Amino acid sequence: MGKYAIILLIAVICSSFSMPMSDKERAYHQYIQLYSHLAQAESAAYGIPASVILAQGLIETNAGSSILARRAHNHFGIKCKQSWEGPTYYYIDDDRNSAGELVPSCFRNYTSVEESFRDHSLFLKYRDRYAVLFTYSRDDYAAWCHGLKACGYATNDKYAQALISCIERYNLHTFDRP
Repeated sequence: MGKYAIILLIAVICSSFSMPMSDKERAYHQYIQLYSHLAQAESAAYGIPASVILAQGLIETNAGSSILARRAHNHFGIKCKQSWEGPTYYYIDDDRNSAGELVPSCFRNYTSVEESFRDHSLFLKYRDRYAVLFTYSRDDYAAWCHGLKACGYATNDKYAQALISCIERYNLHTFDRP
């Protein structure tokens, strides 16, 4: 490798460290700093990979900036369904009436982010629909991501890949270690 090629390589490497972080990147890093301890606590208590919990929270709330997160402390997009007896928050999402028109969806409304994280764990742990997830290793975040999609957690066809990309981009798998 020539002298100029080495200098160019060093300049590129150095400039990558000094590039300013975008607002989105900053928000994602702040979310991870704020809530990684909650994800790790839920992981220890219920066996769900912390990386998956964090990735779901990041994606579902756009790093905590969504209306649902800000107004209802709902970080996982969990809807009311028939069994929910707690407070609710209505928001236009993906539910349609018989004419095919979008109608407000009923979401669970929490008093705190901590309550949202705990309910997410309980939601996955105690529903038969998600039982298969708990046969996967807590270290296998990819299996969990594909499993969540297969179990119907989200309607987005690319949900598993979005979670995996988020985990890998932000090194969230490091939170899976005790």
